[in-house]
Amino acid sequence: MTNRILVTGGCGFVGRHLVSRLLRMGNEVVIVDDLSTGIDPNLWVHPQYEGKFTFYKMDSRDFLRTMAPTRFSDVYHLSAVVGGRLKIDRDPIAVAQDLAIDAEFFNWIIRSKCDRILYASSSAAYPVNLQGKTKHVKLKENMISFEGNMGVPDMTYGWSKLTGEFLATLAAKHYGTHIACVRPFSGYGEDQDKTYPVPAITQRAVNREDPLVIWGSGKQGRDFVHIEDCIDVMLLAIGKISDGSAVNISSGKLTTFLEVASLLATIAEYSPKLQVLTNMPQGVHARFGSVNKTKKILGWTPKISLKEGLKRVFDYANNNTPLMNMLFPEMISH
Repeated sequence: MTNRILVTGGCGFVGRHLVSRLLRMGNEVVIVDDLSTGIDPNLWVHPQYEGKFTFYKMDSRDFLRTMAPTRFSDVYHLSAVVGGRLKIDRDPIAVAQDLAIDAEFFNWIIRSKCDRILYASSSAAYPVNLQGKTKHVKLKENMISFEGNMGVPDMTYGWSKLTGEFLATLAAKHYGTHIACVRPFSGYGEDQDKTYPVPAITQRAVNREDPLVIWGSGKQGRDFVHIEDCIDVMLLAIGKISDGSAVNISSGKLTTFLEVASLLATIAEYSPKLQVLTNMPQGVHARFGSVNKTKKILGWTPKISLKEGLKRVFDYANNNTPLMNMLFPEMISH
């Protein structure tokens, strides 16, 4: 029996990879996206899957109010106003629309008869006081507790995701909703928008720019996880978690942006000077997560190393690989 699956925000970076995987698995997918930042699926879904997906170009709130049927086997809620650090830091009220998007979504799911729900949260929900220069720790899921002190998350994006997780626990407890949450750390991949640091630095390396520019001090660190690993966790979590609780999507490793730039320069086979722009946004000093709970509950650890992942990103940017071929590599004719 073919599953009918809804993906809100299905044309963004994470959504494209999730939809592509779901189609390869034989599912029928309904995609909702207003294309404010996403790409029309007719430009990246392989023709073999024509008739296997339906696309609604509209705000997810309008779709849920007016057009959504009451039953899907699975629902992945990715719809959000999100962007790189510049968007989060300098346009915080626009990002606050995520609160309205999620409120509409949770009101819909408690009325619907969907079997399983996945809510895409974020590592931005973690307290920023645990991510500073003088004090930073490996972030564990129990550091967010709705029964105790939660701390202050990262800007309006973090607040919205923290609120979404709270709504997920309420949906599970009071309405019997089967729902899981995931907290991705710094996901990256070949077709990511260049407002994000990895593809931006990669393009500069492809262009062999010297100096090679990095935003912030360059000493700020993140926990980088390749998009295909992120999708693996999402597919596992929706099946194994039902109480609204969350798991990290992380590698457990802290890598600075100076280290990322150095790796990319090595891949590009040149030795540029690394130039930091301290006047540009850089976010918290150190954000990395524990993978222990994810491994225990889902049996998952990352498959793609940072070195391998960055090589994939570099090759994609350098070779101008068509997006469709990257998302559906098995369809390439030889």
